[in-house]
Amino acid sequence: MAARIWPLVKLATKVTIAGGAVYVACDSGLLGSSEQGSEALEKAKAVVPPALQEWIKYFGLEAQLPTMPKMEFSPVNSWNAGVRWTISSLSEAPTKASEYTSQGLQYVKDLIK
Repeated sequence: MAARIWPLVKLATKVTIAGGAVYVACDSGLLGSSEQGSEALEKAKAVVPPALQEWIKYFGLEAQLPTMPKMEFSPVNSWNAGVRWTISSLSEAPTKASEYTSQGLQYVKDLIK
């Protein structure tokens, strides 16, 4: 009987952890707009170092962790750069397709000669 229940318990645990992770991500605004994502990143930057220090003291670890690097990263700008690249690639697609087609035809003509 226990052999049949154990896989169900494992599955329930995995589903609970995954559901909790999705809930926390939605609740903190990570799955929202880019502005909400930026705010969540700033909150995490403010909360993580004190929490690490607290855990280090709790477990008695005296190892010195490296300082948090200062990154000037804006998800909004990264998102916009990706959108710009995609749109420019789509706008150039017909021109590139005709160029590659003409190059392919020229290559085939040269092979036939």
